[in-house]
Amino acid sequence: MDSLALACVLVSVVMHATWNIVLKTAGDPLRTATVGMVSALVVLAPTAAIGWLVLGRPAVPQQALAIGLLSGLAEIAYFVFLAAAYRRGDLSIVSPLARGSAPLLIVIVGLTALGERLSPGAAAGVALLLIGLLTVQRPWRFLQGAHAAHRGAAGFALLTGLMVATYTSLDRVGSQLTPPWIYATILWAVGAGGLGLIDLARPRIAGGAFAAGRDSLDLRAAVVAGMLTLGAYSLVLFALSRAEVAIVGPLRESSVLITSAYGIARLREAATRREVSLRLTGSALVLLGAAVLAASG
Repeated sequence: MDSLALACVLVSVVMHATWNIVLKTAGDPLRTATVGMVSALVVLAPTAAIGWLVLGRPAVPQQALAIGLLSGLAEIAYFVFLAAAYRRGDLSIVSPLARGSAPLLIVIVGLTALGERLSPGAAAGVALLLIGLLTVQRPWRFLQGAHAAHRGAAGFALLTGLMVATYTSLDRVGSQLTPPWIYATILWAVGAGGLGLIDLARPRIAGGAFAAGRDSLDLRAAVVAGMLTLGAYSLVLFALSRAEVAIVGPLRESSVLITSAYGIARLREAATRREVSLRLTGSALVLLGAAVLAASG
């Protein structure tokens, strides 16, 4: 990976961690994400239109449009699942599960569907990821009836990871078919429009059960989160246009260390020193496993 792509990913890591913190601390994570996405689109769309005109209105390949549409749909599902996870569980649990499961899911698909074989280095990376995820979540506690409140959060966090794996793979292809800022506009329009429709429909879904907290919106925080999301995503798209997804994807997962540390230190999510140590160790193992996977790829 060249130095410019590396710098873009590292800056995006900080931005990504920050907006995740905003999302978790919001009264209504899904509505905050929706307002943020729409706010970012208001900035992105006219900027992209001006750039498109300045460049002489270049044609956008139909394949780029199709992939951008699919990625936008995956983004919608990503925000829905992530918001559901944050409403049910701690930041220091949801973030490592969501981000750490993505590279692991990619490996599982390769082994089961594509008949791929793991190198010794990749196998070590998978083992570290598994140990890290188990250290954070410790599913055996549920058999004893402990921490049952996080059970639903874990499921939604894993679904979030599936969406991360999906849109990251799509974006690697889409960002090479057309300039990254044009591709970003396509998927952003789909994502913002879809989330807007979901937000409007929430009071009518399940007797209004999904409308809980809809009035708990910090508009300024939502707009800031949207700008951070746009900035982080744009930087990653640019990096993907210059480097392999097997390197960019795992490297961006280093945000789990920031979010886990914030959840523990500022949100007081871990009550004991042992819990603090386990959550931080698990997050570090997730990052290390992703790095080993990238290096072995």
